[in-house]
Amino acid sequence: MTRLDVNFFDYGILFIYFALVVAIGLLARRAIATSEDFLLSGRSLPAWVTGLAFISANLGAIEILGMAANGAQYGISTVHFYWIGAVPAMVFLGLVMMPFYYGSRVRSVPEYTRRRFNKQSHLLNGIAFSLSSVLSAGVNLYALALVIQALVGWPKWLAILVAAGFVLAYITFGGLSGAIYNEVLQFFVIIAGLIPLLIVGLTSVGGWSGLKEKVAANATTPTMQQHAFSTWGGTGIGHWTNPLGDWLGIVMGLGFALSFGYWTTNFTEVQRALSAKNLSAAERTPLIGAFPKIFIPALTIIPGLIAIAVIPKFGAEGSGTTYNDAIPLLMKTYLPNGALGIALAGLLAAFMAGMAANVSSFNTVFTYDIWQTYIKKNFPDHYYLNVGRLVTVAGIIIGVGTAFIASQFDNIMNYIQTLFSFFNAPLFIVFIIGLVWKRTSPWGGFYGQLAGILAAVLFQYAIGPNWAYMHAGQTMSGELNAQIVNFYGAFSAIVVGAVVTVAVSLVTKPKPVSELVGLVYGAPDPEAGDPHEGYVRKWYESPKVLGYTALGIVVVLSIIFI
Repeated sequence: MTRLDVNFFDYGILFIYFALVVAIGLLARRAIATSEDFLLSGRSLPAWVTGLAFISANLGAIEILGMAANGAQYGISTVHFYWIGAVPAMVFLGLVMMPFYYGSRVRSVPEYTRRRFNKQSHLLNGIAFSLSSVLSAGVNLYALALVIQALVGWPKWLAILVAAGFVLAYITFGGLSGAIYNEVLQFFVIIAGLIPLLIVGLTSVGGWSGLKEKVAANATTPTMQQHAFSTWGGTGIGHWTNPLGDWLGIVMGLGFALSFGYWTTNFTEVQRALSAKNLSAAERTPLIGAFPKIFIPALTIIPGLIAIAVIPKFGAEGSGTTYNDAIPLLMKTYLPNGALGIALAGLLAAFMAGMAANVSSFNTVFTYDIWQTYIKKNFPDHYYLNVGRLVTVAGIIIGVGTAFIASQFDNIMNYIQTLFSFFNAPLFIVFIIGLVWKRTSPWGGFYGQLAGILAAVLFQYAIGPNWAYMHAGQTMSGELNAQIVNFYGAFSAIVVGAVVTVAVSLVTKPKPVSELVGLVYGAPDPEAGDPHEGYVRKWYESPKVLGYTALGIVVVLSIIFI
């Protein structure tokens, strides 16, 4: 990546930002006395803090570099990742799932699978989630290293090590609280860094109409020339030309399998809500996060389109650029010193927030769900606090290794969606069936997850690449479309997982209802009491008002940009 022209003023802004990051971690350390304080913030944080942290944890490399890369490669249809692929699932998490998570007092999503199914299901989910977390952490670490490399010209390996050191410092000091409070700071820094880039970039190309003209003239692929500014154009089943494929893959693969799998059962996100001070705050956490999620496409997708408009042959083979370079190259092109420092701080904040979210959820799952449950049982709580800190270091070290895996992909969003189809989609369908059907057996849960994972892997590497329908023009001579492969792979994981879960449950013994109280619909825990008791909520704090308002805004915007 080309070196950025930074001066002492930019470095000064970055120094102040990093000093604040470490200071927040040190201050949070003072509140840590137990493993729950370190790994779940003592379940004491207010809704506005957890809500902003919830969305900031997702504003990592996946969101900033990945969605800008998608904007450049696939066009405005990338909004489907937000309006279909995020907000409905976030509302579902707040209104439907959080009462079960928070009310049952589980410390993680895998712990819920142990109580609902069996230890085998629990261990499988714990291992799958841990693997997914460190692979995702590598994405953010790689992106963070790219920016450091552009700043000072260090070799990539050294930039990765330095980037890992910054994240390690504030998570090890402050645990989840340090990560969450830093994520709140990072949310505002990210927004402050991206808004000027959007305004200057749009102005330079002549506004929205000028952007459309320049993208049509400079796009290097037929699909972008036809559908760069159409969300649903070319999505017909049988002969799709849209960069994301057909509407079935978008709706069922992205909007259902990947979206609900990620937002409702991925502990990286759920952990923020579990750290809230009461159930009401936990319910509102994803709902508060849904509102900025609706409008973030303007700060990520549009810059990707601007890169197509202003950088000749951007992302094309032989151009010397990849789609991941969109944001950094626009920063180099448009931002003066000072503004460049703020944008760099925002970019670094995004990658640190994303990696911190992955590592802080990894240390919780590994400590509670693997180490405490299967390796070292019944030790004093302080022992698990120390294990959590050591696992944090281990997670960072593993992330360094997986960063080099991420560096092999020219669009990291394709890579991350592949991970989600493997690890999130299979768990979601098993989870939902187990939640609403008391007859779901422990072994149904285990084999359903396993079959879903295997189905996604099989589709990704054997079926999809050899199916002409997954290629441009629906012919094997056309380029393989990574997104439609991911969407159909996730959908196949859902279908196979559901069939196997039901089939195995019908021939194996279910748990007695007495062991499912508080874990499934229709079996409330009589000793749990009302988690909302004693809390008087204002009308505008109602989860239903927040959730339905967010969905209404999405419907309106979807019609406008159809």
